[in-house]
Amino acid sequence: MNEEIEHLLHREHLTLASIKSRSMAFFIDEMLLSFLLIIAMWDSFSQAKTMEEMIYLTNSYVLEYIAMKIVYQAFFVMQYGATLGKMAAKIRVIEINTSANPNVISALNRSIFRIVSEMLFYLGFLWGMFDPARQTWHDKTAKTLVVNA
Repeated sequence: MNEEIEHLLHREHLTLASIKSRSMAFFIDEMLLSFLLIIAMWDSFSQAKTMEEMIYLTNSYVLEYIAMKIVYQAFFVMQYGATLGKMAAKIRVIEINTSANPNVISALNRSIFRIVSEMLFYLGFLWGMFDPARQTWHDKTAKTLVVNA
């Protein structure tokens, strides 16, 4: 872990969020967003007669789902320092430079690179498990940390 991060954690009396807490927050957020997508697509799904039609419908809404995830992550992290899943797990995101909630650019950067990490077989999340500061790729690009609230 670099000295800047260690100094920030010590100065602000913060502790890094555990992998377990982050995983729980991830699961909650993914279930919530999936549920919202199902509600939004309910009419289309109810009209599908075969599994192939359902798969086609799901695939046709991929870009909308990605946009929804980016907006959700960016808005909640910028506004509250945490998504609903992170709030439930009692963790939050802070900028390393300010120890405050990420600004709009950092939050948007973080949410976009989070999607990139997901598309690359979740390698960015795996990286965070072995990083001393538990920073995933999206944390590194946005210069953020996830700490206990």
